[in-house]
Amino acid sequence: MDLRAINEVDFRNLGEAPGVVKGGIIILIIAALVGAGYWYFIKDQMAELERGEARELALRAEFEEKQRRAANLPALEAQLEEMERMFASLLQLLPSTAEIPSLLVDISQTALSVGLEIELFQPRPEANRTFYAEVPIQLRVRGNYEQLAEFVSGVSEMPRIVTVHDVFIRPGEADTDLLMDALARTYRYLEGS
Repeated sequence: MDLRAINEVDFRNLGEAPGVVKGGIIILIIAALVGAGYWYFIKDQMAELERGEARELALRAEFEEKQRRAANLPALEAQLEEMERMFASLLQLLPSTAEIPSLLVDISQTALSVGLEIELFQPRPEANRTFYAEVPIQLRVRGNYEQLAEFVSGVSEMPRIVTVHDVFIRPGEADTDLLMDALARTYRYLEGS
């Protein structure tokens, strides 16, 4: 059939049109119905499917991350227990409020036991930090080099943490006499921090 036959088709009486024209019209109607069905029904469902797939990927990644963490949980719990044990043992190195006066006596006794002359021993007000308090003690002692070294060494060997800062040594009045100014600090754990 040639194309001139299509021009001769009477659209008011399609029942008598050739089979090719009828088939073409049926195909166009089916294509229009499929297109309308896609536009009104399937398009929204496809967008919803894409959102669902994206959400599935995000949930899968979240699940894998949580699964990885869960797999490491026993190791992390063991590590936490070890850290808590270490923290408890380190806390024992810090003096309590009740132990501060005896610690001050121990520092002064250490100076006297090595033969130093104490010119200044002045506890300062404690300074609160995030979870601990600093207890500073201003010191000025007089003695020879060996006595100063023994004093600092003795303070560092105390059973509680005491650190020596801002050390300034200058000659004293005698030839072997030295004067040392320093700031000793001990630390106290603040309960409830």
